[in-house]
Amino acid sequence: MPDSAQLGSQLRGMRAAAGRTVASVAADAGLSVPYIANLENGRGNPTLAALERLATALGTSLQISFSPAGGPAAAASAVSAADGMPTSLVRLGRSRRFRRDAQLIAGATGTDPADLSVQLISALAGLATTLGTDPGEAGWHRLLDALLLIALYPGPAGSATAR
Repeated sequence: MPDSAQLGSQLRGMRAAAGRTVASVAADAGLSVPYIANLENGRGNPTLAALERLATALGTSLQISFSPAGGPAAAASAVSAADGMPTSLVRLGRSRRFRRDAQLIAGATGTDPADLSVQLISALAGLATTLGTDPGEAGWHRLLDALLLIALYPGPAGSATAR
């Protein structure tokens, strides 16, 4: 199971990608707003039942797996465990444009739009953490435009040349 910061970041990413508020998820899950806010901020020790209710409220399923200590899961945890998601990224995830672009990218790549939205928001949050800055809404839109172009107009395989 991920550490508290990673779990919180993942929950916030899924909620933001769905364009949902903490209050709406709390109502659907039958949990309190402060409880979910604490989980998203890496605090608290959720029960399995609470995690299952959250997963259902977010339209996902809960999966638990074991992996060797220090293996790929530990590396992924270090990369994706953000202390917080930039406000501009939360706004992006709630925007009509983001939902439209995620739908287009999902169609071009043959992936589920809801899963892709969550993955995009999580990846962008990781990028902000890695860069140590919030690119702002204009920056997020430029990145999303670039991803959309790559998905819709892939170059021929093996055509990249070293410069």
